[in-house]
Amino acid sequence: MNYLAHLFLAQDNADSYFGNLLGDFQKGLDTSLLNCHVKSGLANHILVDKFTDQHDAVRHSRSLFSPKRKRFSGVALDVLYDHLLIKNWHLFTPVQFELFKQHSYQLLQQNLNNMPLGMQHVVGNIINHDWFAHYQSLHGTTQALDNISKRIRFNNQFMGIGEEIEDNFNELEQLFLSFFPELMEHVKYSALETLSSSLNNRIT
Repeated sequence: MNYLAHLFLAQDNADSYFGNLLGDFQKGLDTSLLNCHVKSGLANHILVDKFTDQHDAVRHSRSLFSPKRKRFSGVALDVLYDHLLIKNWHLFTPVQFELFKQHSYQLLQQNLNNMPLGMQHVVGNIINHDWFAHYQSLHGTTQALDNISKRIRFNNQFMGIGEEIEDNFNELEQLFLSFFPELMEHVKYSALETLSSSLNNRIT
């Protein structure tokens, strides 16, 4: 899952947002130093990624990519899912996307100085360059994927993967719509952050 989807599945507070994005930046980090709310957010991130990677709809989606680009299908789907989440936003929440987006940037800003340097850089770019606005259009999404391809340090055929997304867009969208509600339910049922918050309240 990509950044927007992880935030959508987080709790509505700055520490949860920090933890739910930290999963992509935790290498070399001493997580024992994190407070319990950030830790539970990180656990939720890991739960989301594990469920996503193992879901049949996601596996089938990866199979739609050509052999030369299948290596990068997971990255492509992560970014595409943010676009598909926005495109179908009304199916998942009554909150207006623009309000959610601005509120998310505000919450991320609160912990920016506490984030690992690499995470600070990425999150700063998300906020300052309004990445989530770019994900609203398929064109902006495929541009984001091409930008990712330019940062890969070895020869690759990732550039232009948006063409394959466009060719299979309807099927990819239907697979997403079958998968994402199940992911939401899995997160709700697992309640890793809710349980952590309840335990902390009892302790204090």
